[in-house]
Amino acid sequence: MKILNFLSAASVLAACIMSVGSCSQPATLSSHKLFETEATDTIPYRIPAIATLSDGSLLALTDYRYCKGDIGFGRVDIHGRMSADNGKTWGEEFSLIEGNGVPGAVDCGFGDAALVADRESGDLLLMLVCGQTVYWHQTTNRQNPNRIAVLRSSDNGKTWSAWEEVTESIYSLFDGSVHGCIESCFIGSGKICQSRQVKVGSHYRLYAAMCARPNGNRVIYSDDFGRTWNVLGSVDELPAANGDEPKCEELPDGRVVLSSRAYGGRLFNIYSFTDAASGAGSWGEVAFSGEENSGCTAVENACNGEILILPVIRKEDGAEVNVAFQSVPLGPDRRNVGVYYKELPADASSLTPALFAAGWEEPYQVSQAPSAYSTMVQQANGNIAFFYEECEDTCPGGFDMVYKEIPVDSLTFNRYKKH
Repeated sequence: MKILNFLSAASVLAACIMSVGSCSQPATLSSHKLFETEATDTIPYRIPAIATLSDGSLLALTDYRYCKGDIGFGRVDIHGRMSADNGKTWGEEFSLIEGNGVPGAVDCGFGDAALVADRESGDLLLMLVCGQTVYWHQTTNRQNPNRIAVLRSSDNGKTWSAWEEVTESIYSLFDGSVHGCIESCFIGSGKICQSRQVKVGSHYRLYAAMCARPNGNRVIYSDDFGRTWNVLGSVDELPAANGDEPKCEELPDGRVVLSSRAYGGRLFNIYSFTDAASGAGSWGEVAFSGEENSGCTAVENACNGEILILPVIRKEDGAEVNVAFQSVPLGPDRRNVGVYYKELPADASSLTPALFAAGWEEPYQVSQAPSAYSTMVQQANGNIAFFYEECEDTCPGGFDMVYKEIPVDSLTFNRYKKH
């Protein structure tokens, strides 16, 4: 379905949700404003990250922006809340790490959380932008880089390590590229992807997508849960040369999908392995997904979103299939955040970036208000934990950070259910 028909699709969706017929599954099982930006004289919240921990708990993180701007402009802290009952109730807000606000200091601020929880242990990895450099400023360069910090937990977020700077270990991976060194980069905020198939050592592999200047996106991977990193593909390859804030996800056949922010939709590329254990392989040809190919259309906006691929049950015949979900603000502008979906072919190896980019189904509209960044993971009960920015009234410099538990049935207009 093309986005130019979005308004009619939204009307159909609203009628479907209100009916007692085919859409009998409730649209949202629980909904909470986890962090609220007040209308006046406030410290705003921005940037959602959420993870399902190995004990089934949910951890939601967000920027708490004393500087009232993006990370790099001053003090930013990371705040969090946890739920032990699939999002029905949430614990008190807490401060996970605080910036000191000292101009130029490496620990001036910490923001843009990228999070992953190991599915087999209590290990968590949190990657952040730190310091006071602005990603897109020309004064931010290889000698004065956008810095990267990590924190770790080994007990499902009860306690955390001291922060550690890992800037040089990541930037230096690309210093030998024919395109020159990376001047500035950060890990795409939200979800870091953990493989379901590749395990080399103690943990399943991690894939982290980077926004880099110049020359767009890169993807790195780790086989020791983020203690060391390698480049996915050649340092000379450009998975999405015009890409912006990216995410990645694993296809059922083990290949890796890059999903990148683009005006009007998304950019997609796929990495194919020649040897998964060593990471050897190559990227395909990047493809745009938008109105012209019935793709993931974002009308009059470019925004961070999330990609998620899950095994589900097709209700029509009870078949086990895989479905991809992609969130974007449906628009116009940054508003009406929604989720597109697409059933993947039984032979996922037949997918090219162009085929993956085209032919997505009508979007499920999560928000009816100004809304922007979003992320999602599957909860322990099989439903989707959807965490996003929304502002129903006036939210100067930020948003309310809203969590919704949404069944697969609702996201797919009752065509699929959780596996």
